[in-house]
Amino acid sequence: MALIKYNRPNTDVFSRNFNDIVDEFFNNATTNYRKDNFMPSVDVSETDEQFEVSVELPGLKKEDIKVDLEKGRLTISGERKFKNEEEGKNFHRVETQYGKFSRSFYLPDSIHEDSITAKYEDGILNISIKKSEEKVKKQIEIA
Repeated sequence: MALIKYNRPNTDVFSRNFNDIVDEFFNNATTNYRKDNFMPSVDVSETDEQFEVSVELPGLKKEDIKVDLEKGRLTISGERKFKNEEEGKNFHRVETQYGKFSRSFYLPDSIHEDSITAKYEDGILNISIKKSEEKVKKQIEIA
């Protein structure tokens, strides 16, 4: 499984140019006005026996989350809906991201597809993917 490190945009104001800060301000003012999607944080790790994927999805019910495996691609998707149903409540600031999300990861050939399990608890989706025993890397002794 090829892992690519995702770096969040640099939030250190002192290490950026003034033009970058102004551009980000005006770009975000137009693109983030209507939040209709978001990208949850994902951690992917590996042991000798399995791959583990943890996805942060606070505030969702497990019925709102979908996990699919198709042609070696694991896809986690769903939607977090904004509930503005309370009368008399005026929001002055909403920083929580809402909307649809979808994260996909290509899995290596060395997995056992029938052993994939998913558990959702305390806002964290944990997916375990066991490695196939016949495809696990073996060390060959040199004679």
